[in-house]
Amino acid sequence: MILRKILIPLTIILLAPQTVSANNDDDVSSDFFFDDLYSSKHIGANVTDTLSVDTTLNVTDMTLPKRLFGKLVYDRFRLTRDSVSIKKDNDNPLYNWISRQKRLQNDITMLRQRTMFSNPSLAVYNENLLPDPPKEYHAKVDPKKATIVIEENPVDRNKVKDAPKPVDIKRKNWLNDFEASLHFSQAYNSPNWYQGGNNNLNIICQAIHNVKLNRAFHPNLLFENTIQYKLALNSAPEDSLRNYSISEDLFQINTKFGVRAARDWFYSITTMFKTQLLTNYKSNTNDVTAAFLSPGELNVGLGMSYSHTNAKKTFTFDTSISPLSYNLKICTDNRLNKADFGIDQDKNTASQYGSNAEAKIKWKAAYNITYTSRMYFFTDYSYVQGDWEHTIAFAVNRYLSTQIYVHLRYDSSTPRIEDTKWHTWQLKEILSFGLTYKFATV
Repeated sequence: MILRKILIPLTIILLAPQTVSANNDDDVSSDFFFDDLYSSKHIGANVTDTLSVDTTLNVTDMTLPKRLFGKLVYDRFRLTRDSVSIKKDNDNPLYNWISRQKRLQNDITMLRQRTMFSNPSLAVYNENLLPDPPKEYHAKVDPKKATIVIEENPVDRNKVKDAPKPVDIKRKNWLNDFEASLHFSQAYNSPNWYQGGNNNLNIICQAIHNVKLNRAFHPNLLFENTIQYKLALNSAPEDSLRNYSISEDLFQINTKFGVRAARDWFYSITTMFKTQLLTNYKSNTNDVTAAFLSPGELNVGLGMSYSHTNAKKTFTFDTSISPLSYNLKICTDNRLNKADFGIDQDKNTASQYGSNAEAKIKWKAAYNITYTSRMYFFTDYSYVQGDWEHTIAFAVNRYLSTQIYVHLRYDSSTPRIEDTKWHTWQLKEILSFGLTYKFATV
């Protein structure tokens, strides 16, 4: 009796989470669910009502994901059965939730199929999963060679009634990927808040557009172009001249072109250009800290690139190594101290020759968690400049997400900041929550 009281709750804990998922083995895509077909009272079962042991398991928590307005995708017809192969222990009501969950899944499957059959115009057919059409064959007998050859009868589509027209599938030579986000953080303190404090609003806007050559049709070529813009604005209650300050303003273009050398290695040319678009000032002054093309940077490298994606397309690694690299620093605004950017005060540009390397990682750790990292460095053998960026994105749903962004920068030519320990290392960290929009052609 004691052993039974221990094993039954353990069995329920192990079995209950394995309810039938509406995302597996369905006739529709994962974006289409009929959540309102059954209310929670039809699915729920409280184990404490049927057991004398001290354990609680509520199956009502195991509801289907509420994702609507997806497309019906038909691949084949499925015959549902109401029987459940579960050996009951003297008709113990403990197992009733399994039968109810199975019946619910069968009803949903039948409802989806009826919806597709009664409204075929709403269904999308997956050609890769549909069965092959029936075929006719004929046999040719050769008595001299004692052979029988079986051949398929050709089909004349013009003679077949209601024959579907052949589908013209166009190749996608270019793949587009666009992502835009608007994240923010806000704090408000009433005037009589006992600890004091300032009201503030932080907004981060970012847009990234990536265009690359489809390697499925061009396996020996590598071409990728990325354009991105990022702007971070902060409210500035302490600034008597302006209501806001700019913490980040970055417009950047990255281009890579390569020809296959061996497997995933390519002889490549890489180009990077970045600048600030808006003018930024020091707090409570009109002193300019940055402006358009002040600073700006152009880098061109010649070397080799490596690109690899795993079979599940959840992990991507790209790297470029350029032993020969040209770097151009730009500062066109005479209000700035150009020496801070390694440029003579009477000039607007400074040329440097050296080497650079870049490595990028994108890992989809879970269906709603993505980690990306980028490491870049350039050296002209007299100084070193490097960036290491980390972004962890948590997708709440299709349009809402949370991001953690950490940017570590190293510049051996940076002077020490007075009264601090910061010298050649620089750090930026942002935690934000907001709206995200994505689209892609793959």
